[in-house]
Amino acid sequence: MSPGLVSEAVEAYAAAHTTPAAPHLQALAEETRATLSSPGMLTGEAEGRLLEMLVFLGRPRLVLELGTYSGYSALSMAQALDDGAQIVTCELSDERADVAERHVAAAGLADRIEVRRGPGLETIATLDGPFDLVFIDADKTGYLDYYEAVLPKLSDRGLIVVDNVLWSGRVANPPSDDDDESTRALRAFNDHVAADERVVSVMLTVRDGVTLVRRA
Repeated sequence: MSPGLVSEAVEAYAAAHTTPAAPHLQALAEETRATLSSPGMLTGEAEGRLLEMLVFLGRPRLVLELGTYSGYSALSMAQALDDGAQIVTCELSDERADVAERHVAAAGLADRIEVRRGPGLETIATLDGPFDLVFIDADKTGYLDYYEAVLPKLSDRGLIVVDNVLWSGRVANPPSDDDDESTRALRAFNDHVAADERVVSVMLTVRDGVTLVRRA
């Protein structure tokens, strides 16, 4: 997550008024910050609770996650899954997948969360769906391809949740030659979704920006 959308005081106030994360998620967050690179990618308590709420409300049978990292978001969503429901989460890094699998097992949720290693698009191609919930939080340059790959496999009442869509607000700045590849990719992705007549979407200013997408 890239910081800076709201003040630290507002972030702290929101955190203080959000139900604290379960102990196993707190332990995972501590290990992630201490041992893995790019700890800013960690899903925080507020967004973890948001994902859990979406699962609670939507009662998905099949959840697809693109970008496991250390497993915090998958474990957050799993807390609200109905019996028999499943999360398939995709991770390219073996180091990160190892951490996620260990914490999934320690939480007793290995029957609900399957970690798939390798490129996300390859995993999507092996799954028939339908996906009731898709959480996209992987490489930003791949967002558009992930979106187009999962949309045809989305269930009638399915939901796509996309993280980091505001990118610390950089996407709202006028385009510049100094923009990095991720900024350009996210700006193009956001424009594509906003113009897509197949869907209805809303962009939220939660943490680094979260877009919710459903079929029109």
